[in-house]
Amino acid sequence: MDHQKRFEPPSVTAEGMELIGVSVGARTQAQPPRRRRFDGWTVACFAVAGAVAAPLLAVLLLALAPSHGIWIHLVSTVLPHYVTTTLALIVGVGLGTLVVGTGCAWLVTLCRFPGRRVFEWALLLPLAVPSYVVAYVYTDLLDYSGPLQILLREIFGWASPRDYWFPEIRSLGGAMAVMTLVLYPYVYLLARAAFLEQSTCVLEVSRTLGKGPWQSFLRIALPLARPALVVGVGLVAMECLNDFGTVDYFAVATLTAGVYDVWTNMNSTAGAAQLATVMLVFVLALVGLERAARGGRRFHHTSTRYRPLPGHRLKGLRGALAAIICGTPIALGFAIPALVLARYAVINYASSFDDGYLRTVWNSLSLSLGSALLATMVGVLLAYGLRQNRSAPLHAATRLASVGYAVPGAVLAVGIIVPLAALDNRLDSLLRETVGLSSGLLLSGTVFAVGFGYLVRFLALAFGTVESGLTRITPNMDGAARTLGLGPGGTLRRIHLPLMRGSLLTATLLVFVDSMKELPITMLIRPFNFDTLATYVHQLASDELLEKSALGALTIVVVGILPVIL
Repeated sequence: MDHQKRFEPPSVTAEGMELIGVSVGARTQAQPPRRRRFDGWTVACFAVAGAVAAPLLAVLLLALAPSHGIWIHLVSTVLPHYVTTTLALIVGVGLGTLVVGTGCAWLVTLCRFPGRRVFEWALLLPLAVPSYVVAYVYTDLLDYSGPLQILLREIFGWASPRDYWFPEIRSLGGAMAVMTLVLYPYVYLLARAAFLEQSTCVLEVSRTLGKGPWQSFLRIALPLARPALVVGVGLVAMECLNDFGTVDYFAVATLTAGVYDVWTNMNSTAGAAQLATVMLVFVLALVGLERAARGGRRFHHTSTRYRPLPGHRLKGLRGALAAIICGTPIALGFAIPALVLARYAVINYASSFDDGYLRTVWNSLSLSLGSALLATMVGVLLAYGLRQNRSAPLHAATRLASVGYAVPGAVLAVGIIVPLAALDNRLDSLLRETVGLSSGLLLSGTVFAVGFGYLVRFLALAFGTVESGLTRITPNMDGAARTLGLGPGGTLRRIHLPLMRGSLLTATLLVFVDSMKELPITMLIRPFNFDTLATYVHQLASDELLEKSALGALTIVVVGILPVIL
């Protein structure tokens, strides 16, 4: 009892709580940790980390292989254009999502206007729509042969494109606009959370100094939310690097499109790996800039008084304007694409609901669900292994296993298919020499390769969700289980898994939905004559058959709504 009282924090000021927190943390770290360096959990965690890191290592090794002059050709011709276009896309979409996401988050958090409660969750809906689906819809609506330009020509009597100017949707600017509409929820989510955590007392200080709501936002709330905004824009930049469907459909020459072109059209894996290495440099630079933007700076409030944010009540024209500002990204990013797809799906239901659609639905559901379950199980293995042994090497290994989410799918595809193909060839040669039989393709060019790509890409989602669930279970549970004779496996099975059912379901659902939408990995390493909904829709839309692809695209959107509801 005395031992417990010695660690019980009294009710003191914020500074005193900080000192107590440091003291308790120091005493906890001073206790000798329970380490199982070579038990099954630790060995399995290192094995998983090695398997996940293998594709990245393979890309670096392949980049050193002879490319027969292709790299020199790329450097002297298209590589500068790839780099500048990719940078422009990242900057443009980053600024767009920053403005839209932060502005909407501020309005729904600190202002009161008609429809605010609906906008709070409705602003997440564009996350359900893949950017390439939005690109298909707006190309159909805004192209020269689309309904909007046809209507303008009828109204003003224009006869040809020479009679008027209309922005080209299939351009770099069009890709920026489309991706901004889809990706701004990343910034909105983090910005809203940051604004909600801010105490109204901090904002009251600025009001006493004569600052209005707008100045308080710029001088107080925005700097406090800066770390969250930096993380949100960083996530958006990662998604821009990973995007293939939008840039391919709009003919925007980014590094991702370049990897696909060099691999499939130039038939050079070494050249594709070298371009993939450039993309890895982009990823490292983005991570470094994000760290540098936050490093050495503290953005926090020192007030210990917290009251709910009262909000500024907007009436009349101001309230209507706020509702329009929040409703516009929802309409453009979700409502209009969903309505267009629903209309096409209903009109063309008889011709779209065929064996090809049903086959792709089964392929997507089975592959995505299998990958989601596998990723969740591996996430449990890593999170629980780290809970059992918190040594620095194991901690580094689990973080390495989570790096795949930051790596573009095109880079992972290069690093997965080439080593698997080499392994298949080695196994086939061995069987031919020993028993005179051919094994064929057992790993590369199969569903296994696609599933492994999904695992590497989305393991971070599962691991992070499971780890978050485990941290909410007190370590005293483990001690109680040991006193009852349960080992680590029994404790996990009978105590931890039942307690974190919600986290396990969330992890499975997140990986499942992202796998359903994943296009770059599937396009590059799928088996012959094997389509998922993503590749099926992309192929039909590329052939200008949006009406035929609408049912498949709408299916992806409906599945994508699940995590938004959650």
